[in-house]
Amino acid sequence: MDKPTTCHYCSLAAARIIDESALSIAFKDAFPISSGHTLIIPRRHTDSFFDLTHQEREDMLDLLTRVKNHLQDELNPQGFNIGINEGFAAGQTVMHTNIQLIPRFKGDVSEPRGGIRWLFPEKAVFWDKKPDETPPDIGNAKP
Repeated sequence: MDKPTTCHYCSLAAARIIDESALSIAFKDAFPISSGHTLIIPRRHTDSFFDLTHQEREDMLDLLTRVKNHLQDELNPQGFNIGINEGFAAGQTVMHTNIQLIPRFKGDVSEPRGGIRWLFPEKAVFWDKKPDETPPDIGNAKP
């Protein structure tokens, strides 16, 4: 697919790029939701993760790991959210495939359990629904 002239990611200023590889680019999100929020994109324009080649996906994941390690050393977050918004209904606003790497810090939200389930707040809290069926790995989790 040719690079559209309106794709913000296809025309990134070199100064925004924080790391890159043969097939991928990493840069800080223009509207970060946490310190260090970074996007990893393929160099080739495509709007769907599922249209990437195996090599492009592997390259993006290698760069994602490298950026994660850098952020871990620099910011020492207690966790990360990793996400791909695939399509308008899923929240994709720039139609260029991207992986969001979002550092998470203790206390940045009052209840981190559920992670991306909070996209649907009424479905986010699952651990209180059936206490007798609470998975053992979260059964002793402290709120």
